[in-house]
Parts: sequence; structure tokens; C-alpha cells
Amino acid sequence: MWMTLARTILVALAVGAALAPAGCGDDESSGDTRPAASGNAVDRAFVADMIPHHEAALQMAKIAQDRGLSPFVKQLADDILRTQAAEIEAMRAADERLKSAGVEQGSLGVPQDKMGMDHDATTLETAKPFDTAFMRMMLPHHEGAITMSEAELAKGKDAELRKLARQIITAQQREISAMRKQLAKHGAAPMDDMDAAHGSGHSE
Repeated sequence: MWMTLARTILVALAVGAALAPAGCGDDESSGDTRPAASGNAVDRAFVADMIPHHEAALQMAKIAQDRGLSPFVKQLADDILRTQAAEIEAMRAADERLKSAGVEQGSLGVPQDKMGMDHDATTLETAKPFDTAFMRMMLPHHEGAITMSEAELAKGKDAELRKLARQIITAQQREISAMRKQLAKHGAAPMDDMDAAHGSGHSE
């Protein structure tokens, strides 16, 4: 009986020793050292669309730093340059992480005309009065960023990018409110309000 038991133990140990290296070998031979994907195709689309959107805002803000007349516009330009430049870097890092994890880029599902980029920022270089022109251009641009961020929250999966989208919404809603108050203070309606009034046949 003892010989049988000893033989059984030896066989079990031999089988275990044979399987252990095989299991490790499978893990190492897979060759896939990419991190597990935490996002989806919408996350990468959000980054692909939002980076050039932010870059356009930076272009507008740099012009405002030089041509802005009021402390409000100059401060707004400084805030945009600081926060959106940092957000661009965060989005690039997130996109590289998702790309390394094998996530393909899809579609954000926001039409171009809803992104608030139907403008030429270079016109601000000669626009007068500058502050009004800058805010009227920046308002729909901010509204487009909010629409894009809402699409990310609705369909994106990456926790970091979803957090960033919420930050964008909060910051840009605050700036939209402040710009509208400044325009009203100086008797200048936002461009979208002017378009609505023109379309309805009323004048300001």
C-alpha cells in the first residue's frame, strides 16, 4: 500500500512540474504585452475631434492676448490657453494609451456643423471691435465643445476621458455664461441670438 501511495504522489508531482512551465510558457509566448483596453472607439474619436477643436481655441486666444481690450477678454484668453493646452496633452496621452491597447478609432457621431468650428480665426486679426468679435466667435465654439463632450459621456467608456469631458462641460458652460453677460453689458447680442432674430424677421 505504501509503495502504491508513494508512486501516486510521485506521478502527481511529475505531472504538476510538467504543467507549471507550460502555463508560464503560454503567458510569455503570447507576445501581447499591451495593457487591457479601458475604452472604446468613441473615446478615440472624441480625442481626434477635440484636439483640433481645442487647437482652434488656442489660436483665437493667442490673438486675444495681443488684441484684447478689456481685462475680461485678456483673462479669458489666458484661461483658455492654460486649461486647453493642458487638456490637449492629457488627450494625447489617453489616445496613445488606448491605441497601444488595440482600440480602433470610430466616430463621435457629432456633425461638423454642431462642433462650432464654422469660422475663420484669422479674421480676428483685423476684427473691430475686437472683444465683441472674439466673444461672438468663441461662444459657438464653446457650445460645440460641450456637444462633443456630451457625446463622449453618452457613448465613451474610458474613465479618464469621461472625467475630462465633464471638466470641459463645467468650465465652458461657466465661460459661456460670463461671455453672454459681458456682451449684454455692452449691448451686443451673441451671434446666435442675432441669427435667430434675423431669421424670425425681428431686429435687435
